Amino acid sequence: MHRKLARALAATAVATVVAATGGTASATTFAPATFTHPGVLVSRAQLDTMRQRVQAGTQPQKQAYDAMMASKYASLSYTPHPRAVVECGPVSNPNNGCTDEREDAIAAYTQSLAWYVTRDARYANKAIQIMDAWSSTIKDHTNDNAHLQTAWSASSWPRAAEIIKYVYGNWPGSGRFGTMLRDVYYNEIQGSDGRTGNWELSIAEAIVGIGVFLEDKTIYDRGMSIYRNRVPAFVYLSSDGPLPKTVPGSGLDTRDEIVGYWQGQSTFADGLTQETCRDFVHTGYGIAAIAEVAETSRIQGQDLYGTDIGERLRQALGFQARYELSDPPSWLCHGSVKRGLGPVTEVGYNALHNRLGIAMTNTQAYTTGHRPQGTNNLFVSWETLTHGDNPA
Repeated sequence: MHRKLARALAATAVATVVAATGGTASATTFAPATFTHPGVLVSRAQLDTMRQRVQAGTQPQKQAYDAMMASKYASLSYTPHPRAVVECGPVSNPNNGCTDEREDAIAAYTQSLAWYVTRDARYANKAIQIMDAWSSTIKDHTNDNAHLQTAWSASSWPRAAEIIKYVYGNWPGSGRFGTMLRDVYYNEIQGSDGRTGNWELSIAEAIVGIGVFLEDKTIYDRGMSIYRNRVPAFVYLSSDGPLPKTVPGSGLDTRDEIVGYWQGQSTFADGLTQETCRDFVHTGYGIAAIAEVAETSRIQGQDLYGTDIGERLRQALGFQARYELSDPPSWLCHGSVKRGLGPVTEVGYNALHNRLGIAMTNTQAYTTGHRPQGTNNLFVSWETLTHGDNPA
């Protein structure tokens, strides 16, 4: 059924989107009149606050910065590993460049953050070296995990590129890098892939980031359309009715099909996700992408945190954090969950709790108890450093 769903979604042009206020469908332009840079996940104000806090020794930034700088990704001797074709089979088997590409993208972002704090040009030049190595080499992604691999890598690349191009500025190869994002990455994932929610949410995140860097409103709108269709179909709210929402064109028509797609879970509660009963690791991937796209959207002028999307994010964070910290009831996943949410809560927690003042007891306990949140070595990186209690 997952492959059937993926084919159906890929064949469906996403012209009908779920409105941010929830439930009703409309055709909308989401791109701003003028893009803000740097504007993928972190803004200039957030970066400035991060830098000030690190330099002042303020927590949690100082501890998070020290952890980042102690990682392999921050080493000035880091060597990129570009490939013309990255081949990733199921669970990255075979793994021909999969880990290398994801980690190189994270390294470029890490080096760009290190430059922002230190203003040491060696870090900016290392980020450029990594990005130039890939933009001069990569041609394609192949095998079963091609879409997910492309999305994960293309979620990290624009974060680094935004800082280097629009703040550091001295990057002659930025145009070639943009061509790579459009021709190799966007062209691979623009049709989306709905086999699971975390796949499609990561695809949406990558497309949105590419749209910002390229200042391409059509690409940005494509990513936001996928996102706004998928978020309500990934996180359940009781206002949805007796069954979760589905993505238009998904082919999920019956209760049995929907329950099967939700990992056999037949009882639904606020904050349950489509992959909760699979495991919290993959659930965390989806939650991270929801928060990260919402943060980029906020920077670009449209704040989704006070909308239906923000409420779904709040409930998803709280639900998963609760059962990371306590045993589940018998009705949830047959009374047993596979924990491992990962470093994915800082962005949503900061936006909803610190900016909007919403009490989030379980999310707060999980977030503060896992600081500094570092990287999952896939596409989530250093969010305690960039967003932990950051008011900007």
